[in-house]
Amino acid sequence: MLIYYSIFNKFYKYNKIYLNYIFYYYILSLMFRDYSNKNDDKKINIIRKTYKNQREKINYKFNNYLINKYCIFNTKDNFWNLFHKLDNIVDLSDPDTNFPNSIHALQTAEAIRKDNLDDWLVLCGLLHDFGKIIYLKGEDDDGTSITTQWSIVGDTFITGCTIPNNIVLSEFNIFNKDHIENINYYENNIGLDNCSISFGHDEYMYRLIKANNHKMPREAEYIIRYHSLYAWHSSDSYDYLQNNEDSKMKDIVKLFNKYDLYTKSDDVIQWNTELKDYYTELFKKYFNDKIQIIY
Repeated sequence: MLIYYSIFNKFYKYNKIYLNYIFYYYILSLMFRDYSNKNDDKKINIIRKTYKNQREKINYKFNNYLINKYCIFNTKDNFWNLFHKLDNIVDLSDPDTNFPNSIHALQTAEAIRKDNLDDWLVLCGLLHDFGKIIYLKGEDDDGTSITTQWSIVGDTFITGCTIPNNIVLSEFNIFNKDHIENINYYENNIGLDNCSISFGHDEYMYRLIKANNHKMPREAEYIIRYHSLYAWHSSDSYDYLQNNEDSKMKDIVKLFNKYDLYTKSDDVIQWNTELKDYYTELFKKYFNDKIQIIY
């Protein structure tokens, strides 16, 4: 798939006059997030097992258990020490890459930087999957270990209500307790902030940056907390729950999503002194001079 992506990107580069922006991203959308069995049955089976466990086991009650257990931030470490722990984890739910999350993070950040967008958005690119360090405290039974991951990765959904039928691998919705019992704990337009999003690296990282008193704008919190909530930002299935702030913030999450998805490539960016210094200064600007994280 990534080979086809590289060929298409080169073709588009020299034929922009013929291909408009919408068509470009339509073509890309056909190349990424392919959950069929066309190329790698073993990988697809792992993805399907991960999603089945996620849908079956994460309901409103279990979600609160995970939040209360894992969102206690009392361990301190150097940011870079923790970032390089992402070298050890490959997302079991991702059909588009076999690289560790540390590589994907830098690819995302550098693409945003190349387009001269705000530096806080560049930092979001580097940090958006940082919450996967939760595996350091993980347990198999909770789906938070490096070998299970069903409470770390994958498209998120809102617990405490039925799950949309257009979510990825929706055939597994029938295993979810909240969905089976047709539960609905929420009033219309209650706001995503008042909903219980299925636990994963998004929710963990959102609470982590809050605990570390970050200085990024509110938009950064939305990107980090909801970038895996595709049923909201990509298919609009949760519009009935969103409030005015959610509606206004959706566009920036959708913008970020393009960098998150379409920068996955076999072209690995190598860390060097210039890159390390640049991102260290960004961290200092939006977090602290000691380059420390409480997790």
